Amino acid sequence: MSHAWSADEIKRVGYRAIDLIAERLTSLRDKPVFQPFPQERATAYMNAPPPEMGQSADEILAAFERDIAPYPFGNGHPRFWGWVNSPPAVMGIFADALAAAMNPSCAGGNHAAIHLEREVLQWFRDLLRFPASSMGLLVSGGSMATLTALAVARHVKSGVDVRQDGLRGATAPFAFYMTPEGHSCARKAIELLGFGSASIRVLPTTAGYAMDVAALDAAIARDRADGARPIAVVATAGTTNTGAIDDLNAVAAVCRRHDLWMHVDAAYGGPAIHCDQYRGAIAALAHADSVALDPHKWMFVPVEAGLVLVRDGEAMRSAFSLVPPYIRTQGSAGEVYGLPWFSEYGFQQTRGFRALKVWMAMQQFGTNGYKTAVEENIALATYLADRMRSADDFTLMAPPSLSVVCFRYVDPAVGSGRAGAASNEEAVAPEREAALVALNRAILERLQLSGEAFITSTELRGRFVLRACIVNYRSTRDDIDRLLEAVRAIGREASAGSAIKN
Repeated sequence: MSHAWSADEIKRVGYRAIDLIAERLTSLRDKPVFQPFPQERATAYMNAPPPEMGQSADEILAAFERDIAPYPFGNGHPRFWGWVNSPPAVMGIFADALAAAMNPSCAGGNHAAIHLEREVLQWFRDLLRFPASSMGLLVSGGSMATLTALAVARHVKSGVDVRQDGLRGATAPFAFYMTPEGHSCARKAIELLGFGSASIRVLPTTAGYAMDVAALDAAIARDRADGARPIAVVATAGTTNTGAIDDLNAVAAVCRRHDLWMHVDAAYGGPAIHCDQYRGAIAALAHADSVALDPHKWMFVPVEAGLVLVRDGEAMRSAFSLVPPYIRTQGSAGEVYGLPWFSEYGFQQTRGFRALKVWMAMQQFGTNGYKTAVEENIALATYLADRMRSADDFTLMAPPSLSVVCFRYVDPAVGSGRAGAASNEEAVAPEREAALVALNRAILERLQLSGEAFITSTELRGRFVLRACIVNYRSTRDDIDRLLEAVRAIGREASAGSAIKN
């Protein structure tokens, strides 16, 4: 097979690929949300040797259409509300192909991809009201954004020359602060940065699952009195579990008073700054020292597309750059090497052209389009919660926030004590709790495998609950109604004659 393709052959194969994309995006509603990849095919893939002979483009695309396309993750479907996974913006799909055709390394240099990423970063600075002196990077996602941000916090707040000596010269133990609702990537980052999970103080939450700021203040004071060195608070603007938003203004005040780094995980909830209902709570991100936000979540950019912003851009550069300060320059947009390289501000040297899909998706939607999409998703979550409040076979398990609804199905013949209410705190006999958990686990598995709708689960203060997170611009009220009907049908079948009635 020749590696030199003619323009006609590129167009012919490209049109075939576009046909596959168009067919997928326009027929999703009529297909199962999810179906497991066949075991025999998975086994074959695990045991297949690498191909010795090249295949034709037609054979390769036929294999994709036959063996891969029918078994998606599911997040493009209008009834997929699992984890925090959105459908891709169409322009973002095309952008991935165009970026691959250009295939630049985005460590730095004076080429279009670099200037486009700087423009995208400026847009996010404006959106989050970060100063011009801040700096950021497009990264793989919230986990890498958090690791990058906390690496800068370590450089600034550890009190030792961590780049030369590591943490061996520290004279006091360190402390970080977050709640059980904080994303696990923060713990991973703290462990990877050498602090250890023992340095994490897990704070209590309010009834609405937000950080207890008074408890934060007291914990910092206690650590200082005990000789520890507090480093950073990891707050959240939209928790994965319930969509709760920490009181960022109050957290910022505590951080200023105690001279701590304030990092905010806004990977999910950040785009709610566009909508009227949550703008005030999210806008307090402007007080943070660093923010993680994932355009590949509620901004519909194809994965991977995460963002980290750091208020002190020079501190970010000092934490990562291997260019000696005495020859470090501000660069020039007109030179071959251009402005200071992105590789000076993070761990990656070779970096992909992520900026194009973020740029094209943002051009496609515009801020008004994002406001509409986010508000529509929040309205659907409100509709789902309202339907459950008025029902005798559903119980809300947390106050709905942003576009997350946590709930349980209950047997209407028995009830749950307060059906329809947010009743995660009500006392339930151990035997009944075990039966409710078993029933809802069964519902979840059968629902996911049915292909009718896809939600996931979580635990709230040790209690298993079902969870829908609506970050899908294709979803409608009809889709919500179909979810409720499916859960009811499966729930009635699963509870018939089970221990839930005992």
